[in-house]
Amino acid sequence: MIQEKFLKVAQDGHFFDKHKKVLVAVSGGKDSMNLLDLLYQFRESLDIELGMVHINHGQREENRTEEDYLERLSRQLHIPFYCAHFKGKFTEENARNFRYDFFRKIMESEGYTALTTAHQADDQAETILMRFIRSTRLRYLSGIPEVRPFGPGELIRPLLRFKKEELSEVFYFEDCSNQTSHYFRNRVRNTLLPLLKDENSNMVDGLLRIGKEVSLYQEAFLNLIQGIDICSVPVFQQSSSAVQSLFLQHYLTEFPDLQVSQEQFDQILGILNHKANYFHSLKGPYFLKKDYDRFEITKIRPKEDEDEDPIVVQFGDVIEQEHLVIGFGTEIPQWDQEFFVLKDLPVCIRQRQAGDQILLNGHHKKLGRYFIDKKVPLRLRNGRIVIEQNHEIYGIVNHISSDLSKQLKNDIMKAKLYIKMKE
Repeated sequence: MIQEKFLKVAQDGHFFDKHKKVLVAVSGGKDSMNLLDLLYQFRESLDIELGMVHINHGQREENRTEEDYLERLSRQLHIPFYCAHFKGKFTEENARNFRYDFFRKIMESEGYTALTTAHQADDQAETILMRFIRSTRLRYLSGIPEVRPFGPGELIRPLLRFKKEELSEVFYFEDCSNQTSHYFRNRVRNTLLPLLKDENSNMVDGLLRIGKEVSLYQEAFLNLIQGIDICSVPVFQQSSSAVQSLFLQHYLTEFPDLQVSQEQFDQILGILNHKANYFHSLKGPYFLKKDYDRFEITKIRPKEDEDEDPIVVQFGDVIEQEHLVIGFGTEIPQWDQEFFVLKDLPVCIRQRQAGDQILLNGHHKKLGRYFIDKKVPLRLRNGRIVIEQNHEIYGIVNHISSDLSKQLKNDIMKAKLYIKMKE
């Protein structure tokens, strides 16, 4: 009997252990009417309070009749009833978004911590087959999870282990739109899957096993990478090409609206293995940013720090800014860096600019090349502060003094410029 099996599955799965108020999504079809019936039968055993939620999509004449029936049923069962009417252009995606947005709002406003939907094993098999047809990645074949976070609580699918043939013959409404070939799922359900069953009568079970195995592989992978910084360039580059591919696939799951082709995927792998500091446009607002030590995908291209006004100091000045303290000829307690400069000329402390050069070991070197040679990550170069006097750079804060500064060490006209960085 499905009743005994259902209660055992719900209790063994601990579906409702942390939930008191449970919202049941009911379309009026056979699956959702079975779910409502089972949850209502075992509401005391599971220690839950039920509410019913329904969406009238307004696409069939019967929609109003179904809504009225469900509302009467809720009164007979003495459970709350919530209903919304779909508005806007009807597509599968728009309708789904409307449904789940409404479900979430009801949960938040009425204090429900669990939403249950009536997806069952045949739906799971259809979903796996649909993803196999449309997807190019193994991870997408894992199917629908029984429990996942949703809104202020969880979305629970208690019937996923039951085939449609196991469901009871309760009263339900037949949705004639399920027979049309206009929708992809209907074509899979009514045409493709029956053809596959002709070749393999256990096709549904086979698809379910594939989904389960993929889920286990994913769970094992996540356990194995715990504590591994997959966005570390050294970690990534020291891994085998197979592991790199899995790392990147996993990282891309953080960006569900970023769909990359196989060509783009391979291109990203190439950048991560062979490019140094690099910005690369992906799709839409997404960019790949790679430094010497890390990589990340960002939705907005990083902007250079806005130039701050230069600071001009005279001998004897002590100036405190947001990020640093400057003492020209006056020693600062616990200073971090000192430069030798000319005593009688003002010093300009400013952000680096394109084309800046510094004299090192008797040769002028562009600051950009200096940072590259020192493997300074690109994200840390912008906003670097230079010490300028008489249109020459005497040093880079937090980095190095130029030959010009070092040459003044024994000059009687010298003064010390002290820098202290603030946290």
